[in-house]
Amino acid sequence: MKLKKYLTLTRAGIIEALQFRLSFVVMVIGNLLYLIVVYFLWKAIYASAGTDIVNGMTFTDTLIYLVLATALFNFMEMYTVWEIGRNIQSGKIVLDLLKPMEYRKYLFWSYSGSFVTQFFLTFLPTFIAVAAVTHGAIPLGINLLYFVISVVFAVSINYSIDFIVGTICLYTESIWGINIMKQVIVLLLSGATIPLAFFPETMKTVLHWLPFQSIYHAPLSILLNANPQPEKMLVTLGTQAMWCIGMMILSKLFWKASLRQITVNGG
Repeated sequence: MKLKKYLTLTRAGIIEALQFRLSFVVMVIGNLLYLIVVYFLWKAIYASAGTDIVNGMTFTDTLIYLVLATALFNFMEMYTVWEIGRNIQSGKIVLDLLKPMEYRKYLFWSYSGSFVTQFFLTFLPTFIAVAAVTHGAIPLGINLLYFVISVVFAVSINYSIDFIVGTICLYTESIWGINIMKQVIVLLLSGATIPLAFFPETMKTVLHWLPFQSIYHAPLSILLNANPQPEKMLVTLGTQAMWCIGMMILSKLFWKASLRQITVNGG
């Protein structure tokens, strides 16, 4: 019965997402413009490097990585921070807290419908297009199964980070600046804007112990690995699972402690 209750929220989310078709078109156009900029930027970087391989990656490898990172970002982005901020500022948060479902779960499953729609409308078409255009540059094998598991962990970690940042609004009552800073930090340190292969060795070691690389770098490195070694996959997925559980506990504790700060400004 619990699963049926959650899936009802997922279904409602899918219906809601499909109502705003224009926003999807705008997002696609924006992504195309971004990818055009990325293409010429990295083409210039490789041209100035004077070599076909930089930090173990060719220009094609880098472009495939960044295109899939953009698709993965659109798939996993939930706008949770904005939702929590609006609910706190309007006072609607009080009504949400009265619901029979825990607020953290309710918010996640409310946005789960967007995962389904964005997967079929953005990530899957992008994946198929890249695989077709590059003629097999993306390996299709057991790595796909590892990739799916990795994405599940990545979604959970990303949501927990968003929920923690959104909770800060209980103290600040304003979330815009904090959320922009969060997005910059996550996209940079997760390898979504610059592959981690281009980071200095010391910084890569530090990032390995932070949760950010588990959001984008881990799934993409698994997806693009033609010969995944079980031991290496176990370490990668184990690290993600650790952060998944750790961030979930941290977000719950922070939310519970922060509820004492709640004030109602509207509604």
